[in-house]
Amino acid sequence: MTFTHLFATRNLTVTVDTMGETGARRAEGREFVAIVTALMALTAVAVDLMIPTFPDMRREFGMAADSARIGWVVTAFFLGLALGPWLYGPASDRYGRRRPLVAGLCLYTLGAIVSALAPSFAWLIVARFIWGLGAAGSRTLSLAMIRDRYEGESMARLMSMIMAVFLLVPVVAPSLGAGLNAIAPWRIVFWLPAGVAGLLLVWSRRLPETHGPERRRPFTWSALRAATRVVFTNRQSVCFTAAITLMMGVMTGYLASSELILDGVYDRASIFPFFFGANAIVFSLGSVASARLVGRLGIAGLVRRLAVGAVGTSVLLSAIALATHGRPNFWLFAVSLALVLPLIQAMIPNCNTGAMLPVAQVAGTAAAVIATITTAGGALLGNALGAGFDGTTRPFSLGATTLLVLAAVLIWLATGGRRPAVEGFGRAEAVTKAVLIDHVG
Repeated sequence: MTFTHLFATRNLTVTVDTMGETGARRAEGREFVAIVTALMALTAVAVDLMIPTFPDMRREFGMAADSARIGWVVTAFFLGLALGPWLYGPASDRYGRRRPLVAGLCLYTLGAIVSALAPSFAWLIVARFIWGLGAAGSRTLSLAMIRDRYEGESMARLMSMIMAVFLLVPVVAPSLGAGLNAIAPWRIVFWLPAGVAGLLLVWSRRLPETHGPERRRPFTWSALRAATRVVFTNRQSVCFTAAITLMMGVMTGYLASSELILDGVYDRASIFPFFFGANAIVFSLGSVASARLVGRLGIAGLVRRLAVGAVGTSVLLSAIALATHGRPNFWLFAVSLALVLPLIQAMIPNCNTGAMLPVAQVAGTAAAVIATITTAGGALLGNALGAGFDGTTRPFSLGATTLLVLAAVLIWLATGGRRPAVEGFGRAEAVTKAVLIDHVG
């Protein structure tokens, strides 16, 4: 499948035109999708590139070779990523998407530079938090811009296609990070993202303003409370958001545990970049399949099937871990893991779409609420999975199964229980408008 074919956007519903506020011609079609994808990929670059350098970080900061404390490099970033949307979502509903996006990219660059210069582990954690605050801008506003322009299953297909390309970053980033670390000090993995963000800052100037003046809302506490209430009083949004949080916990736990498992359980730390990249390829293929299937099965039908598959394969992963006292054959573990994670990765963009669909009138604030809960909750759950490492695969396997069972229950509730939810969500959007009129005027 070619890049061009992957980003063919026919049959997608565009809700605004592609002219900027000044009337200058802006990026549209494939270029718009390419920029938004690159902006979302900044998050992966900020995490995946540096994982192979964890051993060097431990040595420099005086940690034990198997210390799980290094996981705070990931956790602090995700906590900033969770808080940051509150800086961007409501502001973008008031001032448009482009100006907050520029501010976020500048903060991203600053966080990366401070990380590269950090004299201690404490300084590094603070810098990573700032870096996460900046990354939240590109992540949150990319989602809001997509929601501004696309609707329903069209949005779900586009999100899955974007995720497929987004997942190519983990294929390349670990090997690139290891290669850079072989020829330069490990801090090079902080300087490179700073340069990438600078390039995207220039390219993103071609993005159209997708949230025109006629759709903007006041940036006041009452408006913020009303918009937040819209999200928290919608069962579909709440259940999907909680399900994403649990799934993000599994994926963050995988990031925090995979390097420890490969080294501590299998003594194969040298192949980590290839192991990580191979899983990312499988993730990407799963997202491509999801983009094709959502048009045939609908969002509700697809996520229900994926949830059943994720629970089944995670139970298999746990059974293998228990039967082998947490030390299964490496290839058996790798294959069973490769069955679970792609299903989660395919569910997340579709659940994100499902959470956003009923709250289109407050897309910026809704994106902030959803991103904050899913990212902070996922980071804390993932850190707990990583911190539970005991020299075996059992803590990760059993923890992942527990979280996925709970996520499946929430997906069942989000899609209407025994009666699947209507894909159009017209009634939900009508309720959203009524709440806003009642509380904001």
